[in-house]
Amino acid sequence: MGIKVAKFGGSSVADGIQLTKTKQIIEADPERRYIVVSAPGKRFDGDNKITDLLYLCKTHMEHNLPYDQVFQVVTDRFMAVELNLGVEVDLQEHFDRIKENLKKGCSADYIASRGEYLNAVLIAAFLGYDFVDTEGLIKFDNKGRLLLEETDVALRDELSKHERAVLPGFYGTNEEDGKVRTFSRGGSDITGSLVARAVGADVYENWTDVSGFLMADPRIVKNARPIHKISYKELRELSYMGASVLHEDAIYPARIANIPINIRNTNLPEDPGTIITAEHDETSTNVVTGIAGSKDFLVIAIYKNMMSSERGFVRRILAILEDFDINFEHLPSGIDTVSVVISRKSVDGRMDELLEAFEKQLSPDNMEVFEDIALIATVGCGMSRRSGVSATLFTALADADINIRMIDQGSSEMNIIVGVENKDFEKAIKAIYQAFE
Repeated sequence: MGIKVAKFGGSSVADGIQLTKTKQIIEADPERRYIVVSAPGKRFDGDNKITDLLYLCKTHMEHNLPYDQVFQVVTDRFMAVELNLGVEVDLQEHFDRIKENLKKGCSADYIASRGEYLNAVLIAAFLGYDFVDTEGLIKFDNKGRLLLEETDVALRDELSKHERAVLPGFYGTNEEDGKVRTFSRGGSDITGSLVARAVGADVYENWTDVSGFLMADPRIVKNARPIHKISYKELRELSYMGASVLHEDAIYPARIANIPINIRNTNLPEDPGTIITAEHDETSTNVVTGIAGSKDFLVIAIYKNMMSSERGFVRRILAILEDFDINFEHLPSGIDTVSVVISRKSVDGRMDELLEAFEKQLSPDNMEVFEDIALIATVGCGMSRRSGVSATLFTALADADINIRMIDQGSSEMNIIVGVENKDFEKAIKAIYQAFE
């Protein structure tokens, strides 16, 4: 029998109703043997995530404010789920221990992790699976960096003892002092990926409240076409350009083990979702896989005669940016010109200082600053094998009366990035989407 690791996000485990759906999904496929769960998320607009309430308890305590009422909201919610599911877990014992640790001044990481911990205990009882705590199995160093290989060994050794198990996502342990440590972002997604690698899963299923990825942001393009298959490289390009997808840290453990990731919808389990694989789907006839972008960039165009023959010119640009602690997004160049593309937020009121440094250290003939620029990436491995892709894209923008302020194409020929004015951002995405739909 094969092995599937299934991770269920906060919306999938928010209450008894959602957990009943989750159980049906798990039991529909006996290969779903290792389950990773988040803390309960919002049940409706205006509701609170359990993790946010737990952080609030800690904040109240640090400011010498009573936190009992907030903690009671957390305990009541878990008790209600226990009652709705018809399982018997001694939750009170867990609540008492958590409250005792709060009084002793536990870390914010510890208290924040208890949502996943309590939920995993409940769900393991509901499914009849073993509960396996990730404390002591997922290991971090003193700087909060994941110790990937040590974690893989610990997880593999422990999970080999369990035919089926539920594990809490989001946290592990500092290897030196043994204290609970949480991931900074996408924690439960990362946990699922680590577990998939450790057990040699055939597929890592990530269950959430959407049916995979769409070719464009549905807030901009109505009824955007779903992406059925996407390669890790394409996903990384789209993610970097602002698409709300899995974080790179959540993909990496599965990617190095060559395990496909399947994004699925708990509320529509019949939808196939999106499969993320190591290689591009060669059978796909789609030229473009996805379109993504972000607003609020600056372009500093630097002109200098004979720039191409001046050694170290670009290196000096990058050194100046490093001194200002500014990351560059793109660096398109010509013979005597180079354009530095940076986010407006990263400049943060230091524009005059930055231009002064460029002037002093580069001695350019001229500099121009273009503000309010949006960057849009059109991504697809199929682009490199098709002629006329750029022409189609630029014609679509011209027909929509959109002025292109910048063009940059990666050497892999997997993406074309255009810069347009902020005001044209949505219109440009719609035009590109319609051209390649």
